[in-house]
Amino acid sequence: MDTRRLILFVIFSMSILMLWDAWQRQHAPAEVVQQVSQTVDSVPNQPTNASAGTITNAAVDHDYKLLAGQRISVTTDLYKADIETTGGDLRRLELLKHRASDNDKTNFILLDDAGKPMTYVAQTGLVGADLPSHKALFTSTATSYTMQDGKDSLEVRLSWAGNGVTVDKVYTFHRNKYAIDVSYEIKNGSEIAITPVVYYQIVHDNESNQGSALMPTFTGGSYYTESTKFKKLAFSDMAKEPLKLTSNDGWVGLLQHYFVSAWIPKEGQAREFYTEKLNDRIYRIGSKSTLSTIAPGASLTIPARLFSGPQTKHDLQETAPGLEYTVDYGWLTVFAAPLFWVLSKIHGLVNNWGVAIILLTLLIKAAFYPLSAKSYRSMAQMRELAPRLESMKQKFGDDRQKMQQAMMELYRTEKINPMSGCLPILLQIPVFIALYWMLLGSVELRHAPFFGWIQDLSAVDPYYILPLIMGASMIIQTKLNPKPTDPIQAKVMTWMPVIFSIFFFFFPAGLVLYWVVNNIISIWQQWYINKSIHAEALLKKSGGKH
Repeated sequence: MDTRRLILFVIFSMSILMLWDAWQRQHAPAEVVQQVSQTVDSVPNQPTNASAGTITNAAVDHDYKLLAGQRISVTTDLYKADIETTGGDLRRLELLKHRASDNDKTNFILLDDAGKPMTYVAQTGLVGADLPSHKALFTSTATSYTMQDGKDSLEVRLSWAGNGVTVDKVYTFHRNKYAIDVSYEIKNGSEIAITPVVYYQIVHDNESNQGSALMPTFTGGSYYTESTKFKKLAFSDMAKEPLKLTSNDGWVGLLQHYFVSAWIPKEGQAREFYTEKLNDRIYRIGSKSTLSTIAPGASLTIPARLFSGPQTKHDLQETAPGLEYTVDYGWLTVFAAPLFWVLSKIHGLVNNWGVAIILLTLLIKAAFYPLSAKSYRSMAQMRELAPRLESMKQKFGDDRQKMQQAMMELYRTEKINPMSGCLPILLQIPVFIALYWMLLGSVELRHAPFFGWIQDLSAVDPYYILPLIMGASMIIQTKLNPKPTDPIQAKVMTWMPVIFSIFFFFFPAGLVLYWVVNNIISIWQQWYINKSIHAEALLKKSGGKH
């Protein structure tokens, strides 16, 4: 196998790896769920009518339907939200700092209960002693709330009363934070002790936010505990085997490209994670906990937190342990995470993500310069041998065995190892693929402008200029490389720039920008090495005379 054939193999392999990784993200089989030893049944003072089995049944909606009540509108610096008085559900969430995917003039809708094309709501409820579930009707003193200038938080309080028990469900929105505090204040005015069970769940359909055929993205459940670490659950996995996992820490959530919603129960509180298929297209993932017994005349406040917003690294790390893993770079996170750290540091200096990508590309090329130089030197040497190889091909015709023997003898005579560029190329592949997923998954690049016509590095180039430049750069690289002696390989290499350009028409502009800059630097490096090797060859032919 000559070096040119190896390069072709590596390029093809990288394409297959990227497509395979994308397919795995969308269709990966269910992971084995291991349960930790602590169970909900061991919660002190748990009543028999609130056992682990009946808790789930009490919250199940087999004939699923979202109940209507009265809408409460909430406006903060980051959100425009709708809270439903039925259950106190968070039914709609508009992100004021993020534009819609297909329209730069409207805001992005993260949560919505419209049904078609999307059902995505955050619910909580209490179980036991006729306490308010997500079907109970709450009341509020106002139908509209707005965060005032100079205020760092906004409280929305909903109330329920029944059988001598009063329950306040309190949302607290914070300025410049995508983490929302959600607490229950329970006052037991009855004559008997109560032991409530609290649950937090996210309801989502299995059809929306699935990406495209060429750029599939994962939408589904996720959870994290210190024991299991970060796990993802496709809706198909939930249908096959519902999740039942107990722990004293962790969170459950719903992932989609660039955004996440996650319920984070009170720290140290025993909890059970669950999933359920509600009908053919609606699923839920949640967490439930048995609370302390509330004696007659006593009160209990139970806090929790809902993160619902973009997967911005800083915000995720600040909110809960493990939440930063929702920015999923796949099996090459060990490379992708440091690359993003470097990219973000560069952005802090230049304040332009496109420029940061260019500078990161320069750093990567500098780091790999010795390795890539070895590969390019091998190709340059093969390029010098191309005329002699062609004459050998004409001499031996279809006798492949003699042709191979003559080629090996020529390589020995000229002290050239065609495989000397193999290892340097292979060592760079993990970094290239990691950079691909890092650029594809970073919400920071979403609607981030570069310059001129490129106003969104996460979207395709609207005029396909970068993909065309990419194709042109590949043609130039092909001209700099030794021409394959095999006619089939030669045809494949001729069409490779066209094929890759078509692929890159559908890739985010930020990713194409990286490849364009990478190719331009590679062209310069390859041209320089070709020139040096050619000069050495001429000097050798002249017997060392200038």
